[in-house]
Formats: sequence, structure tokens, C-alpha cells
Amino acid sequence: MGQDRGKYDFYIGLGLAISSSIFIGGSFILKKKGLLRLARKGSMRAGQGGHAYLKEWLWWAGLLSMGAGEAANFAAYAFAPATLVTPLGALSVLVSAVLSSYFLSERLNLHGKLGCLLSILGSTTMVIHAPQEEEISSLEDMARKLVDPGFFIFAILVIIVALIFIFVVGPRHGQTNILVYITICSVIGALSVSCVKGLGIAIKEAIAGKSVVRNPLAWILLLGLVGCVSTQINYLNKALDIFNTSLVTPIYYVFFTTSVLTCSAILFKEWGHMGTDDVIGTLSGFLTIIVGIFLLHAFKDISVSLASLAVSMRKEERAFPAANGMASHNTYELLQHESTGDMEDREMGLPFDSVSRRNGAMTSSLDY
Repeated sequence: MGQDRGKYDFYIGLGLAISSSIFIGGSFILKKKGLLRLARKGSMRAGQGGHAYLKEWLWWAGLLSMGAGEAANFAAYAFAPATLVTPLGALSVLVSAVLSSYFLSERLNLHGKLGCLLSILGSTTMVIHAPQEEEISSLEDMARKLVDPGFFIFAILVIIVALIFIFVVGPRHGQTNILVYITICSVIGALSVSCVKGLGIAIKEAIAGKSVVRNPLAWILLLGLVGCVSTQINYLNKALDIFNTSLVTPIYYVFFTTSVLTCSAILFKEWGHMGTDDVIGTLSGFLTIIVGIFLLHAFKDISVSLASLAVSMRKEERAFPAANGMASHNTYELLQHESTGDMEDREMGLPFDSVSRRNGAMTSSLDY
């Protein structure tokens, strides 16, 4: 029965994670369209510190869509390990990239399509080799995990890095470097996932009839989640307003997934129970995702399609024989010219001609 229950929870978590990716991927498009409408009206943009987007209904539709996705994601973490749920966020990259090409006129070239495909394949590999986290059945177990020295040090470092990026790096480079605001969202996201996992356990206990309202940890986790999500929304809006959606979404996915996997490994000790094949499979899947994200990001401005590749190959095939013939003809003329020049040098005995000819000037010693 325990194994059947585990499979039941697995499929529930899997379905919730997939639906979460669909909602979140669509939310990026709705938010971006709302921000673009505000920019056309001349309102102060979010990237410059403005909050006019709070009056835009499209932005609110995107926020509700993201809320639905986060709620599904929240529930998924309660049923399945974080290392299983988080990689499925690559589906939001695919949804966002495809929808942005239709609704935001952000062209998705051949490299981008291959990048989306590799992201999906890498996520599938990670799901297959997902590690099993240590069993946590109560808030007391969660409390012991949170005060573990390893996680405590990790949380302090995350907060320090976030504060440095918010107050030092952000004001200087946030408008020009896409990684600044995304890094803030990602490192804070690692803590938000921990809060979500703890609140999921609290909800399970409440459904089972246990009293969790009087437990201070539940309220601490709730307040932590509100603070983390508010920070993520703020800086994600700035990144979306300044940079291309098809760039923000995949880069955010890579950074966020890396942060969550690191946090989950420290908090839940998942990697200690993995076999060698699962470790290799998980790392290979994640590297495949990174390669896919690189293809989606690095060649975004290059107009490449299967039709253009076929045309280029035909042009190269037509130009190659002609180029060979021209090269041979030019080489023959050059050798003939050099041979004639050498014979003249030997006949006239001018020692400075060869040096002058190598430097590109045809001078004679008689000029001196």
C-alpha cells in the first residue's frame, strides 16, 4: 500500500507540475503585453521603478495566471520531491517561447526550436533519474531540517547575495545586464521553494486533523513565502520590461533550477541516496537543458530556418567549382609572374629588386 500511495502521489505531483508550467508560461506573455501597452501610453516603465502596471488589466491577467501556476506548483511540491517538480519548469520555457512568437512577434528561429526540444529532453531525463528525498512527514521534521548547520549557512549566503545584488549591483548594472535581476529572483526562489515545501506539509497535517495554526513555524514559513514571492515578482517584472521575453524565461529557468537543486540537496539530503547511474543521468539531463537554453539565447538574432539552410547549401555548391577554377587560374598566373621576375633579377643582377618586390614596391637600384 505504501508503494501504491507513492505512485499515486507521484502522478498527482507530475500532473500538477505540467499544468503549472502551462499557466506560468502563458503568464509571461500576458504580463509582457501589458507592459508594452503601458510603454506605448508613455507611462513610467517598471524597469525605471514605475508601478503603472498595477492599473493594467492584462498585467493582472498575467498575475492571476502565474498565481494559478504557482498554486499548482505549490501543490506539486507537497506530493513530489523538489528535484522532480523543478526541472519540469522547462515546459514553461517552451510555452513562453512558442506563444511569444505568435503574440509578441518575437521570432523563434531554428536554433531556438532546437533549444526548446533539448530543454524538454533534458527535463525528461532529470525526471527519470530524479532522486528520492528524505521522508518528512511533520512540521517537527521540517524544523529540524531548517536548523541544520548546512542549510542555515546556505540560507545566510543566499540572503547576503540577494541584498548585494539589490542595493549595490542592481542600481549600477540592472538596466544593461540581464543576469542582475534574474539572479535576485533565482536565489530568493530557492528559499521560496523551501517555504512552499514546509507549507505543503502543514496543509497535509491540517487535512489529517492535526492542529497547525498554533505552530509558529507555519506562520514563519507563510511570511517567508510572501516576502520571497513579492521580491521575485518585483524584479522579474523589471527583467521582463527591459529585456526580451524569450531570453528572460530560459535564463531564469536555468538559474532558478540550479538554485533549487542546490537548496534541495542541502535541505533534504537527496543526493546521498542516489546511485551512480542516477547521478550521471541527473547531471546529463541538466547539462542538456543548459545547452538547449544556450541555443535559444546565443543565436536569437540570426534568421535561420530549414529553407534558408537549403538555399545556402545550393549557393555554396554552385560557388565551390567556380572558386576552385579561379583559384587554380590565379595561382598559375602568380607562379608564372614570379618565375619571370626571378629570371629578370638573375639577368639584370639587381640585388635590391627582390627585397623591394616582397615589400610590394617595384623599385630598381638604378633609382639610387
